[in-house]
Amino acid sequence: MSKTKQSQVVLTNKNYLAEAKTRNHFLTIDEPVASGGGDNGPTPVEYLLTAVGGCVSITLRMYAERKGWDVGKITVNVSQKEEVTSDGIKKWLEEDISFENEITEDQRKRLLVIAGKCPVAKMVKGETTIVSSIQ
Repeated sequence: MSKTKQSQVVLTNKNYLAEAKTRNHFLTIDEPVASGGGDNGPTPVEYLLTAVGGCVSITLRMYAERKGWDVGKITVNVSQKEEVTSDGIKKWLEEDISFENEITEDQRKRLLVIAGKCPVAKMVKGETTIVSSIQ
């Protein structure tokens, strides 16, 4: 059985301002003023970082609930890092995950593995093919 999730993004005539719709939710995407945008919303990269953090936190909550672990509030800070190397620019994402309640070392190790299993993180790691077409 095939599953489809969809988002429509329309770039307006206002520089880099884009309007997106997914299910019954509307989002604004834009670039900062310094990049020629109007700073009316997060950038595409900021949405990606937010999607990773949101997915990781939800995945961890679902797992902790199934295990009966009271981890409290889950905070995931995601940042994009880059450095110039002899092979060019190397980019990666760093996740800093914290829990309101104390967890054991065994729980910490298991939750770290589970964090990498969130669907968005798997997409970012290259486990999803993008098929593009122009109509």
